[in-house]
Amino acid sequence: MKIDILTIFPKMFEGPFRESMIKRAQEKKLVEIKIHDLRQWTEDKHKTVDDKPFGGGPGMVMKVEVIDKALKALKTDKTKIILLTPQGKTFKQQMVKKLSKLEHIIMICGHYEGFDERIREHLVDEEISIGDYVLTGGEIPAMVVVDTVVRLIPGVVGNEESTKDESFSKGWLEYPQYTRPADYRGWQVPEVLLSGDHEKIKKWRKEQAEKRTRLKRPDLLKP
Repeated sequence: MKIDILTIFPKMFEGPFRESMIKRAQEKKLVEIKIHDLRQWTEDKHKTVDDKPFGGGPGMVMKVEVIDKALKALKTDKTKIILLTPQGKTFKQQMVKKLSKLEHIIMICGHYEGFDERIREHLVDEEISIGDYVLTGGEIPAMVVVDTVVRLIPGVVGNEESTKDESFSKGWLEYPQYTRPADYRGWQVPEVLLSGDHEKIKKWRKEQAEKRTRLKRPDLLKP
């Protein structure tokens, strides 16, 4: 997979993409991630990427021509172009699964007051929001999308079975997990997990996952 990120703050990505699974995935050449400074596609001496909104109002708006030039330089016939914006669809695990199967993704990180509407209308394939709140820009949402997508690429996670029972992967939250010691300060690990009976353990985990989801996130359960 190839991922291109368009931003005016490229240094924000230096830490997160140089650690942990994302670093290893790049080293193993399972994913290629490139961060592009949008200012390289400007033509004025001030490298302007935004301007005042027509009709007046506060803030500045990202310019359509800068985004257009960047996309023309990077996209192919197999590219999916994503705009990171509070107006987008709420990012969920089913979206992650679909994105993880793509060959090339371009993500556009916004700033200021927003985007020229023509970017939405003519240049992008999908708009994504990571939640109902406002951030300073699209960089952190881009990191979230990359992190969730990359870990589903085959070969990134050591044991791929571990991604199949995670929270949201099957529509409910993950079951409780325990490790040694079996008794800590009188806090006991459930006996069934120590039994060695894999069928009973499987049944217990399923029951616990559903119970936890009903308690903490009943909105995830289908009526």
